[in-house]
Amino acid sequence: MRLLSVILAALLLSGHPNVHADDAKDHDMARQALESGQIMPLRTIIEKVENTYSGQILEIELERKSNQWIYEIKMLRNDGLRIKLKVNAADGTVISDRRK
Repeated sequence: MRLLSVILAALLLSGHPNVHADDAKDHDMARQALESGQIMPLRTIIEKVENTYSGQILEIELERKSNQWIYEIKMLRNDGLRIKLKVNAADGTVISDRRK
């Protein structure tokens, strides 16, 4: 199941302007995952990513793949390179980074 561009104010608490919910069902599922401790708050994930990667976050998606929650973060680095990160939503570790 894919949750596109999820995590509104209930998850964020960061006011990040580039995150929005696809629909109410996705938002509810994401909120439940956060409240049950299955995923970390997006603000925490963003802080971890920004400690390693410098640049501007363009888009964030939350996906459920093979029983695992994944934040997919598209970013424009300060050097102009676009990257797509896959981050384990449970512990914040970067699973992959693909440069474009």
